[in-house]
Formats: sequence, C-alpha cells, structure tokens
Amino acid sequence: MKLKKYSIRLTILLLSCFVLACSLSNDIKLSSYAQKQQIHEIINTLQPSLDEGDTLSSFQLYLLAASYSGIRNYSKALATTDLLQKQIDKGDRTLVGSDLTVYPQIIRGSVYLDQGEIQKAIQEGNLAFKLLHEEGRDKVGFYTSQLINIYDIIGVAHALTGNNKDAHKIAQSLQNVSITVMNGPEKYSALARIYMALKEYDHALTAIKNPDARVTGVITTFYDQTFQEIPNLYILSKSLYETGNIKEAKEGYEQLLGHPQIEQIGGIYWMVLLDRGKIALAEGRKSVAEDMFKKAGEVIEKQRSSINSEAGRIGFVGDKQVVYAELTSLLLDDGRYAEAFAYVERAKARALVDLLASQKNIDSHSGQAEQIKTTLAELSKAENDLNVVAQAQDKEGQSKTRSIVVALKKDLQEKAPELASLVSVTIPDTAEIQSKIQYDEILIEYYCTGKDWYVFILTGKTIAAQKISAADLEKNIDILRKNIATRNLPEFNLYSQTLYRQIFTLAVPAIKTRKLIIVPHGPLHYLPFAALYDGNEYLIDRFSIRMLPSASILSFLKARPAQEDRGALIFGNPKLGDPKYDLKFAQDEALAVGRIISKSKVFLRSDASKTNLQNLGSKYSVIHLAVHGVFDIDKPLNSALLLAADTNNDGLLRAGDLYNLSLSADLVTLSACETALGKVSTGDDVVGFTRGFLYAGTRSLISSLWQVDDEATRDLMVNFYTNLSKMSKDEALRQAQLKVKEQYPHPYYWAAFLLTGSTM
Repeated sequence: MKLKKYSIRLTILLLSCFVLACSLSNDIKLSSYAQKQQIHEIINTLQPSLDEGDTLSSFQLYLLAASYSGIRNYSKALATTDLLQKQIDKGDRTLVGSDLTVYPQIIRGSVYLDQGEIQKAIQEGNLAFKLLHEEGRDKVGFYTSQLINIYDIIGVAHALTGNNKDAHKIAQSLQNVSITVMNGPEKYSALARIYMALKEYDHALTAIKNPDARVTGVITTFYDQTFQEIPNLYILSKSLYETGNIKEAKEGYEQLLGHPQIEQIGGIYWMVLLDRGKIALAEGRKSVAEDMFKKAGEVIEKQRSSINSEAGRIGFVGDKQVVYAELTSLLLDDGRYAEAFAYVERAKARALVDLLASQKNIDSHSGQAEQIKTTLAELSKAENDLNVVAQAQDKEGQSKTRSIVVALKKDLQEKAPELASLVSVTIPDTAEIQSKIQYDEILIEYYCTGKDWYVFILTGKTIAAQKISAADLEKNIDILRKNIATRNLPEFNLYSQTLYRQIFTLAVPAIKTRKLIIVPHGPLHYLPFAALYDGNEYLIDRFSIRMLPSASILSFLKARPAQEDRGALIFGNPKLGDPKYDLKFAQDEALAVGRIISKSKVFLRSDASKTNLQNLGSKYSVIHLAVHGVFDIDKPLNSALLLAADTNNDGLLRAGDLYNLSLSADLVTLSACETALGKVSTGDDVVGFTRGFLYAGTRSLISSLWQVDDEATRDLMVNFYTNLSKMSKDEALRQAQLKVKEQYPHPYYWAAFLLTGSTM
C-alpha cells in the first residue's frame, strides 16, 4: 500500500476531477496519475509544458497546483494557482457539469493554513464560500465536496486564532451537511481537524471514529484509501492521548512509527516521537524517552524552517520548542549540564530559523556572495526534489537527493557560517562557546521549559545549572515595568529586589568577576537587569553588563575584526509629517554626538532618511539613530525605526530589512523607544532589531527597553561617547548610566539602555 502526503481536502478534489475527466481523452493519463496519487508524474508531465510556454487547461493547472501543494512546494503551488485563476477568469471553468471557480481559493486557503497565514486562509475561505453560492454553483456537481473543503479551511483557521465561537458555528454547519459515500471521509475528517484545532479532543475522537469517516464500498475503486491513513491515525492517537486513553494512544503511536512513510511527513513524525517520549518518561523509561526526544529534535532540524505546518492536514500546530524543553529537563535532572546547555542553544537557534522563515531573501556579507546565493538556490531545489522522490517512493532517489542536501548544507556552513545559522540549526559546541568567554567575564543564561526555570552559569572552564523560582515571575516583571511609568522608587525597588532573589541570587556565589554576559529568555527579555536591586545597590553599581540573544553569537562576534575609525553617521529627529512626532532633544543629542566623534556626518529632519542610511551605512564605524522606534509584537520583522520618507523609500527601516543590509559598523546606537522589545515567547524568537543589526555587520548595539526621557537620554549618550575613547563599550555605558543616576535616581532615566554584542 502506498501512502501519499496529501491532505484529504486536496486528494478528494483530485479524485473528483479524475471522475469528471475520464471522458476527456487528453486528460485520461493525468486522471490516472491522480487516481494513483502519482504526484511526481503529474508534475513531470505538466511542468515542462508550462515552462515551454504551452497553455494548460484549468483542469491541468488545478492538478499541477494541487500536486505542488501536496509536496509542500508552496511557492510553486501559489504561482500555479495564479495561472489557474487567470484561466478561470477567461471562462475556462467548467468540467463535465462541475464548476472549477472556487478551486483557486480552496488551494490558496489550504496553503495559507499550512504556512500559518491564518487571516489569509480565512479570507480565501470566505471568498470561496461566496463564489460557491453565486451563479447557481450550488446546483452543479461536487458542490458538497467543495462546501466541506471550505468549511474545513475556515473552521480550522478560526480555531487556530482563538475564535472559538465562529469555529463552533462552522463545525455545526458542517455537521448539518448531507453526505454521500464519497463525502463521508471528507466531512468527518474535517470535523476532527476543527475539533483538534479547538483542542476539544473528545469531540475530535468522536468524529474520527465515526463509521462514515472510513472509506468503504464503491469509492475504493477510485483511489488508494491509504492517502488519509497517517493524518487520521495521528488525529486518533493524539485525541486518545489527550483524553487519557494512554494505552490505546501508545498503540496508535507505535503503529505510526512503524509506518513505512512516516518519515516523509516530518511535521507529524516529530510530534509522534514527542508524545511517545512523554509516555515513556511517565513509564519511568528515561533512556527510551531521551532517544525519542533526540530523534524528534533531529527531524525538526532537518527542516530549514517551520513556515510550513501540518495545520491543513491535522488541524494542529505543534510547538517544536516543547521537544527541546522536555530534553533539557531530562538532561538537567541527570546533571548533564553541558549537553543540556547545547540543547538550550539549539532551541534558540530553531526559534530564530522559524522567525526568519518568512524572509524571502537573506543576503550574504562574505566575499562569496554570488556562490552562496547559488548554493541557497540549489539547496532549496534539492529539498523540493527530496519531497518529490519521497512521493514516488524512490529509495535510491531519496538517498541520492538527501546526500546532495547534506553536502549543500555543509558547503553553506563553510562559506557563510552565520548565514547558515539563520536558515538551519547549527549544532553548537559548548566547549567552543566557553572558549569565547574572556577570563574576566561570566556568562549567565536563562531558560524556561514551560514549567520550570533554569539558570546556566558558564566561565571559560566551568559550567553549572540551577533551577530557580518561577512563582509570579512574569507578573513581577510586568509590575516592575509598569512602575517605570509611575516612577515610584520604593515600589520599584521592592519588586526589583524580589526579582533579584528569584533569578540572580543563586548565581552570585559563582560570580568572581565584574563583567556579566546575560542571555535572557521569555519575559526576561523585558527586564532591565542593570536595575536589579539586592537591597543595597543595583547590579549596575557592581557590574558592567552586556546582553546576547544566544551564547552561540559569541562565535560570530569574535570572528569579526575591529574596524578602523571611519567616523560616525548620525541621524536625529527625522521629519515624519506630524509635529507630535518631533524629537527636539533627539536633534540636540545628534548634534552633540557629532561634536564628540571626529569625522561625523549628521543628518536631521528630511535628510534623516532610510535612503541615506542604506547608501551610507557601510561607510562609517559608528551609526547613531536618535529616532522613534515601534515594535509589532505579532509580526516582529515588521517592527521599524521611523526615518524620513522620500521618493525612494517610505522611511520605515523594518527589522526584516536588516537581513539584506550591509553596515560593517563597530557600533550602532538606537536612541529610540522600545527598540529592544522583541516578541517574547517560550521559543525565544526575540530578534527585534538586535539580531538583525548584528547580522547586518554590527559588532555592538545599544538599544532601549522603553521610551526614555529625552533630556536624560541626551546626557547619557554624550557621556557614553565621551567615555568610549577611554574604556570598553560595556564600561562606557555603565559609567554613563551611573552619571545620569546621580542626577535622576529612578531607573526609568538610566536603566533602559542595553549593550548587545561585543564590548571592544
């Protein structure tokens, strides 16, 4: 039996077209491929014709688009669907009594669902529903199949956004759909997916166990019924697991792990391994659990990004970070600190890869830019080819293509290691990371598994880890940050001292230096560590502090030589078209910094533009941006610095832009509001501007956690740049903060600014 990677939704549509097209001699061969789920044959037959400029029918374009979606080549699926839409718009929309009008929306909706573009999926589903009930389409063939597919997309999408009310409405409408023997598997599998997305596993279990969900009778003559086996068996097993039927769930997971094609559906495979590992752990079989968790991690890390999920197939989006959390907890319980630390770093690397998955391009800054671009293109093609040969069950082809993928990844790692770290997980070496920690530094890294908090303490030669108290941690951070606005110093110190005891006290005995490297996690990214209070003084009174998004960044920072003095590029108070956004003190600050640093170029108002930054940014050692900054918590890569607009640019320097920007700066200072506030989640996808500027070539970054008083900011920056000629960056910032603290004691005025990256 051959299992194909199709979702039920797309497969039934292919089968519908097969039945309709049998009378069309030109498409009989294609229909046969659809019947047998020979996706590679459909692609190999139709794509060359398309490449040669031949006009394909709507039916042929539909088969091609659905095939690309089935193998997760979503860019080609969407491009082919656009061609299908144009063909339908020209009038080629009927096929032996059926209407193809809604298929572009159904394909797009399915793709967007898998890609996590939930609102787009809802829009396509709603449009499909509207089109389906126009011009009498609800009276033509396969209306019921199309309606079920549309309800499936919209219902799952609403549930995934937390809109349970509308998801339940869709589920009820789907319950009321009358079915035939062909529609039974569609309807009840769709219902199961919606209930999975709602996390109503008892209802999902009822739906997937419905007798009509199974393919029986005459319909089996039209297709291989195994196409739905893995997704449906996963829904069944997951629902059993979540409803406490562990024995049956274990049997289902074992059946899945034994399936010859489970490895070809990585998005389900790793989730099966994760739950199977949890069951083993509950049984006291730690070694089995460890093996399962590690295998799940390997499956995850074989994927370049998780921009794609299995949401359209199983109605469930798994959290990959749980795999790393479970494994880290297990290793820490065994006292295997170095190994646990490596998995923490891998978790953060995975989160970064996932966050950047939506980036269309990431430029290489090495001298082999063109070769690297070619390698990336070849890698993308090889990974798509791997999906195709997997569908064909071509073992020899899979082995050959997998070897090509491995070789290309190795080539990319050698040519551009930092770029490689953004598109795939590079396994860190704890000893190598420790070798980058200077003799007078100590690295303190935090990690939350979801249940427990840990702190890792590393020097160049030692590593230790401790569990820390997590009680009300996020609440205490939130209260502390709210006090920033009220500026009640006694109350601030009260909560700051509470947080000091929670997250820092256990590290104190190991600290023998006055230089701290801090790697936060989750809500700790919102915490001004410099203002942690021990009852007598703040951390800033004793230590210079620098931050890192992950410890692995040390390798990239140290590899970059210090730049010669090329002066400073300074932007201040850009003209934003509204007087309320004017920053008078920022303009004064820019001019003052320009007087301190030799060979400075200052741009104000309309000249403080994105265009000037793009054109001149790579020519200066220091870049100072005294501008507004805004953060988009839902889409971190849309976070932006607000620069002046002109005929070439809208003025928004988005975080996503930085991955295609070359700066080569020794220091970038973001004297703006909230520029370090990335999106905080368990996966540490806090990149914000910080990681982007480091990748763009910046060795060090100064950024802020909140909107700071203009006058205090100006004073702090003047002191900082004055200090730079005499001391390291971390100490220069510390001394500047202490100077401002003398005049303005509340941390609101001095604790917002962070140094990230290199100190030299």
